[in-house]
Amino acid sequence: MIALYILVLLVCFVLLARIVDLFFISSLDKISKDLRLSSDAAGATLMAVGSSAPELFVALFAVLKPGEHQVIGIGSIVGSAIFNLLVIVGAVALVKKTKLTWQPIIRDLLFYVLAVGLLLMFIWDGRLTIGESSILLAVYVLYVVAVVYWRRILPYPEVGFIQKIENQQGKKNNLTKPLDQALRFIFPSSEKYYLSFFFSIFIIAALSYLLVEVAILLAHGLQIPESIIALTVLAIGTSVPDLFSSLIVAKQGRGDMAVSNAIGSNIFDILVGLGLPFLIVMLISGGSIGTGGDLTSSSLILFASVIFLFLFLIISKWKVGKITGIILLTLYLFYLAREIIIL
Repeated sequence: MIALYILVLLVCFVLLARIVDLFFISSLDKISKDLRLSSDAAGATLMAVGSSAPELFVALFAVLKPGEHQVIGIGSIVGSAIFNLLVIVGAVALVKKTKLTWQPIIRDLLFYVLAVGLLLMFIWDGRLTIGESSILLAVYVLYVVAVVYWRRILPYPEVGFIQKIENQQGKKNNLTKPLDQALRFIFPSSEKYYLSFFFSIFIIAALSYLLVEVAILLAHGLQIPESIIALTVLAIGTSVPDLFSSLIVAKQGRGDMAVSNAIGSNIFDILVGLGLPFLIVMLISGGSIGTGGDLTSSSLILFASVIFLFLFLIISKWKVGKITGIILLTLYLFYLAREIIIL
């Protein structure tokens, strides 16, 4: 049964990646044009939703499911944030030396430090309240406002956001080509992008629900805490597509964009990915919700990683290269080793 659970998880990860890449992101891109959003505003809102939709739905269903499984939702988001910060930024730095545009990066890092600090403070007592969830969402609204007006405060060239792209050279040997063709047959045509948007949400939600169920079964089958599965397997599985797209963009010489996307997505994950699901459930049921499990140490590691990256970038004058990449990837390996050792 363990092998079956792992297979189901892998299938879900692949399906999520292809649906988000082929349909969800592309429909959001067209919707943002209809709404005449600037690239900054679209990146901080619609594109953030696109890249973080699986984590958002996993957190929602984990909180809704009876039996105190919310640790899966929080764990997957904290684990994904650690992966994005250390692995994606590290891999991008390893691929190509880049001088980052410091104005948007410093904005995102400041809000990231604030987001992780609030998360750590709120889960310290093992519970989240309506007020605390509302604060997380309010800070995200403040972040979106800051994104829109930041260029007026600190002028900088447009960085934009990552649009999910296929590696043109690998199209002929694309291992997912049969799956992509099957999905295109099922989904509405690209012209009906609003319908495609809502259909994508429905499928992503269904797959996320399945991920939560299978993650619980796998944790029980292996007799390990649900938080470990969330912090490692779910976190990596939902973040790998972002890693690949970031590497493609970095090889094209746009590592700046890749780093901005990784940090910006993390801000959405923490502030909205946790704030919204918990707020919805508490408005329905009332009271507060226990966070479940011991996630404080992982949150502390995330907070320390953010501070480390912030100081490192300032010292290196916003330049990232192979040394940065090796350091960040090594830190993530130490983090994984720690999670395995404490099992």
